[in-house]
Amino acid sequence: MAHKILCAVDFSPPARIAMQDAAEHARLSGAALVLAYVSEATRALALAHTPISPMVMQELVDSEQRTLAAWAEDARNLGAREVTHELLTGVAWDEIVRLAARDPAIDLVVVGTHGRTGLRRALIGSVAEKIVRHAPCPVLVTRDRTTS
Repeated sequence: MAHKILCAVDFSPPARIAMQDAAEHARLSGAALVLAYVSEATRALALAHTPISPMVMQELVDSEQRTLAAWAEDARNLGAREVTHELLTGVAWDEIVRLAARDPAIDLVVVGTHGRTGLRRALIGSVAEKIVRHAPCPVLVTRDRTTS
C-alpha cells in the first residue's frame, strides 16, 4: 500500500491518464497524492538572453498554477482524498526525481508516456524512461490504452 504517490504531469493526454490512474491508486490505498508539473518554459525564458517582461513571466506562472490546481481538483473528484500540487522549474525528469528523493513518504511515482519510438525518442529522449532509471522508488508508467 502506498503512503504518498507522486504523479508527474505535463497537461498532455498521456499525463491525464497518469493522473487518473494515480488518483485511483490513491483512492484505493488511502494514500496522499502530489501532482507535480515542471515548467521548462519558464526555465527556458529565464535563461534566454532576450529580456522578458516580469509581467509576462508572472502570467505564464499564474496560468500554469491555475491549470495544475484544476488538475488537482479533478483528482479529488476522482476520489483521491488528500491532493496537493507542486509547480517546479527545471529539467522535468530531474525535478521529479529530486522531489521523490526529498520526501521519504513518497513510495510510488506515476508518469504517463507519449510512446515515442525510433528517431524522435533518440533525439528528444524519454522523460518517463529517465524517471524510471533514477527514481528512488517504484515508478508506474501509464499509456493510452485505446491505441496500440
